[in-house]
Amino acid sequence: MNIAIVGNGRMGQTLDAVCARRDDVRVIGHVGRGGCESLDALDGLDAALDFSAPENLPMLLSGAVRRRIPLVIGTTGMSGAQGEAIRAASRRIPIVWSENFSVGVTVLVRLARLAAQALGREFDMEIVETHHNRKVDAPSGTAKLILRQIDPEGLYAPVYGRSGRIGARGREIGVHAVRGGTAAGEHSLRFFGRMEELELRHRADSREIFAQGALRAAAFAREAEPGLYDMEDVLFGGDGWTRS
Repeated sequence: MNIAIVGNGRMGQTLDAVCARRDDVRVIGHVGRGGCESLDALDGLDAALDFSAPENLPMLLSGAVRRRIPLVIGTTGMSGAQGEAIRAASRRIPIVWSENFSVGVTVLVRLARLAAQALGREFDMEIVETHHNRKVDAPSGTAKLILRQIDPEGLYAPVYGRSGRIGARGREIGVHAVRGGTAAGEHSLRFFGRMEELELRHRADSREIFAQGALRAAAFAREAEPGLYDMEDVLFGGDGWTRS
């Protein structure tokens, strides 16, 4: 599989290192800092993997649609308008868009949805995420993904941290961000009931797990029909989805 990597940050560098050890993947080129300016400069691509910045999205989508190149998008911090642009492009090319490409996190998200459905309103829910001290957005895209899965209808008010005299808990879900050191990423979802507690937790010890998952998504996208997919489609099968 021939790929392009968009972005030269931590994830872009990790993808390079992982691909160098695999015989079934070849990095044809890079787009962005230190590479070419767009996908138009690269031939023979089976997929492009984007871990850059939201401002690169117009360039990425226009080149991918023009060249019919499947996309894997892992960049976080997208605006609503950028999400709409991704949805529009997915009508013409296959796109796997996810905040987290870890296989373990994908399973965690599915379990979180099932747990929230089973436990209902009798349990309070709290999300805590931890990342390295250079991560620029908070809460993480994965925390937002978990939040959407446990409250798809938006019935609870998200509370981003607490301080002062906040009063008794209302119908809310706490979302907390911790930043420090070189932590690759940890997410936990806790359900608090009467005299019992359930916790779902995932910890990443290396960014390589995200790179391996992204390459798995690229292989999926290469064979998929045009549409918008996520990692649950990649792992469990599916015909695409609509992100609210």
